[in-house]
This record gives sequence, C-alpha cells and structure tokens, in this order.
Amino acid sequence: MSVELPLWKAISYFRVLALCYALLRYFNSYLHFLHPVAGWIYFGALILWTLASTRAFSNPQRCTWYVLGFDLALAVTGIVLSGLTDAPARISHGAPTLPTIWAAGTVLGFAAKGGWRPAAASGAVIGVANILGHGGPTGDNVHNIVLLLVAGCAIGYVIELARASEATLTRALQVEAATRERERLSRDIHDGVLQVLALVQRRGAELGSGAKGSGAKGSGGTGSSVNGRGADGTDFAELGRLAGEQERALRALMTGGPLPAQRPPEAGAEALDPAGPRDLTALLRPYAGERITLSAPGTPVLLPGPAAGELAAAVGAAVDNVRRHAGEGARAWILVEDEPEAVTVSIRDDGPGFAPGRLGEAERAGRLGVSQSIRGRVVDLGGTAELYSAPGEGVEVELRVPRKAS
Repeated sequence: MSVELPLWKAISYFRVLALCYALLRYFNSYLHFLHPVAGWIYFGALILWTLASTRAFSNPQRCTWYVLGFDLALAVTGIVLSGLTDAPARISHGAPTLPTIWAAGTVLGFAAKGGWRPAAASGAVIGVANILGHGGPTGDNVHNIVLLLVAGCAIGYVIELARASEATLTRALQVEAATRERERLSRDIHDGVLQVLALVQRRGAELGSGAKGSGAKGSGGTGSSVNGRGADGTDFAELGRLAGEQERALRALMTGGPLPAQRPPEAGAEALDPAGPRDLTALLRPYAGERITLSAPGTPVLLPGPAAGELAAAVGAAVDNVRRHAGEGARAWILVEDEPEAVTVSIRDDGPGFAPGRLGEAERAGRLGVSQSIRGRVVDLGGTAELYSAPGEGVEVELRVPRKAS
C-alpha cells in the first residue's frame, strides 16, 4: 500500500481541482447555454458527490467498484447533458462538456483500482458518450479521447508494475527474514550439539577410566552403571535425552521442516525480563577460570536483554574454540570495553593461531562455528566481528555491538 496511497491522494486532489475548473468554465459561459438551470442543477449534484467521495478516493479500500461505477455514471450524464443544454453552434466550435477534465479523474480511479484494462474500458465509455452525445467524431473529440485513453492506460500499467514489484519485494523480505531466523536457530543448535558432544566425550573418558579400574580390581563383571547411572553418577537418560533433542533439531534444520521447541529456561530464568537491560559482565563471568581471565569495568555493562544474550553466546563460542584448538596449556583473556556508543569484547589467546584462509576452508567444509556462532550473531545485532591471527601468534577476536542493538 505504500506505493498506491500517494497516487490515491493525488487523484483525490485532482478531482477537487478539476471540479473548481469546471465550475469556473461554466460560470463564464452559462449565459450562452440554452438551458443554464439544468447545468447548475448538475453542478450542484457534482459538488455534493465530489465532496462526499473525496475520502473514498483517498484510499483503495474505501474506493469500491460501486463508487467508481457511480462516478462514471455521473461523468457520462454530464457529457450527455452538455449536448442537450448547450447551443449547437458552441458545440460545433469545440465547446467543452460540463464536467470537462473532471471526467479524467474517473478514468484515473479505475486505473488505480484495477490497472490498465479497467482504465481503458472506462475511457472508452466516456469517449463513446462524447461522440454520441456531444458533437460527434470531431477532431477535438477524437484528440481528447486518445489523450484520455493513453493517460489512463499508462497510469494503470504503472500501477500494475508497482504492485508486482512490491509483492516481489515483500516475498523477498519474508524469505530473508525466514533465512535469518533459521540461521539464528542453527547457531543455537550448533552450540547445543557441541555441548552434548563435549559432555559425551568427558563422560565417556570418565566411564572408560572407571571401567578399567573396575576390571583391574576384578569386580567380577558388575559393570559401571547402576539404575541407569554411571559409577560416577552420570545420568545416562539425561545424556540420551540431550543427544536425541539435538539430533531432532539438526534433522529438522537439514530438511527445512519446522524446528522443535527450544528447551525450557532454567530455574529462575523466567523471572528475568527477556527484553529488559542485562549486565553483560554477569553473563560472561561463568567463562572465567584458571586458564581464562575476564577483565571488565567495575560498573554493570548494560545491553538490551536479547543483545546481551547473543553477544555472550558469541563470546562463549570463541572461548570454546580456545579450549578445543589452542592447546591444553594455552591461556585466554576476555576484555570488555564499555563505550558510550557501543560495547566491545575482545577474546585473545596465546595458542598456535592459524594460517590465512583457514576460516574459509573450515566454512566450506561445513564447520560453521566462527561464521555462524560468532560472526553471524554479532552481525545480526548490527555489529562487527573481526578475527586476527597468524601461525604461532595466537588468535584475537574483537566483537563490537552498538548500544542500540537490533
């Protein structure tokens, strides 16, 4: 509707201005008419209708086909009445009809409502009325009819193109929005899969060590699980539930089907306002540890709730990369900078780093941790994500998010 509304308003103004022009023309020449009273009666009806329908002609929903049909009937009535009330000599010398250019507003209304075909049909009706009721097929009549048809059809065709373009743009925006949402969900699923795999790896190593110790002691094949739990208390049912949840989410993501609902929030999380401001430092504090140092301002670093959560998740993905790829003895530092216009978080490690082009190779191979979990999250917030590395010099990830994050 954004394309059409200005045109409808223009048509509404045109009809009022055209009415004033027709009144002025008639006022200057009504004494030469054979029946001037009939002309004034017609103009009285034309004034009432134009003022009453101005609001309808300013909006395509209000301007129905019934309104346009009555408008066309009034225009044709004025043209035919002109031939009956005006002097034949004036008509033969090219005197205009009573509605004059007001009739063009009717054709423009049909063009805006239905395109060039209704505009051509209404223009043809007005043209036939001019030929049969006002002077016959004269040069002036034919000239005016051709101009009316060309203008109506051109505007109708432009309206059709504008509507098609707007519909295409709307579909493209819907596809883009759906794609961005699927990418956002894929990042969450990617992180969830990594967590499940890390849990499987850790528990598997622990269970394997426990199984070897039991065998060495000669436990007589009692196994390492009791009532669905490992010897160290591992809940295999919970592990299976997590793995199944991530498997279903990945399958739905790959097939393009509807994604399953996300896991319910942890206890106490529902009490937080998801759209309210949140302290980024508090969200990053769990990442600090023996090998990871967090440096942040002493005051809360507040961001909108969704933006703070996404930025913290991006930092978490970067920290996971450090733990997985930088080596057992590598250290990392998280630096939070609270600026007036933006918040910047830098994650730097002293690991082996990587060669130029390595990220592109990983993305082509389907490993989307950096492109989706880190860069994708920050870009969706309207920020930037920069990675710097060289072999033997570690990796530095700089995430910058504006305070008015999307």
